[in-house]
Amino acid sequence: MAAGMGAPNHYLFPVRALSRHFRGHLVSALRRAANAGELPRVTRPGDVDVQLNALMATEWVVYSKDCLEHTQAVVRYLARYTRQIAISNARILAVDDHQVTLRYKDYRDRDRHKRLVLDGEEFVRRFLLHVLPKGLMRVRHYGFLANRCRRRRLAQIRQALMVAEAAPEAVSTVSDKAPAYTCPHCRRPTLRVTGALTPQRPTLGSANHRGQRYRA
Repeated sequence: MAAGMGAPNHYLFPVRALSRHFRGHLVSALRRAANAGELPRVTRPGDVDVQLNALMATEWVVYSKDCLEHTQAVVRYLARYTRQIAISNARILAVDDHQVTLRYKDYRDRDRHKRLVLDGEEFVRRFLLHVLPKGLMRVRHYGFLANRCRRRRLAQIRQALMVAEAAPEAVSTVSDKAPAYTCPHCRRPTLRVTGALTPQRPTLGSANHRGQRYRA
């Protein structure tokens, strides 16, 4: 969970209580996994207790806010985490053999945009912190959308609401007579040849090029 615990939040649950509740559940699950031998990467004796005690001593940060009136903003916010990693190319201002210059927003200084210069090794280290280990997912579905029960739960919900399951959209096929070409903008095979244009008055010594006309 991200964001901050500045102003008091009365939406759904108290933020501080939610923070400690989530922390306790996660640390407890990690401790049970360690006792069951399900954390093979932790090999040093006592390391599990040290790390989990450090997690419990840290004040976790959560953010809870009613966003029902800002659906598009929520979708854009989540899309940055599901489709990008760490930093976009537009924020990288300069790169040389030793340093990387990037732009960031300082929320503590009235959201001002500033520049940050990092050594190459430090930039790579921070970038790799956002790369998930193998087996972990950025976004997981819970409740009736969880993978283990989604099909059964959705069928029960549709039955209770008396809503029929929507039929899958038919996939359009392209005939051999109209081959598809990749659009240079959207990178999709949506271009079709509609005709060929030839020069009406070819001049002497000029090349007779045939142009093709496309449409999306």
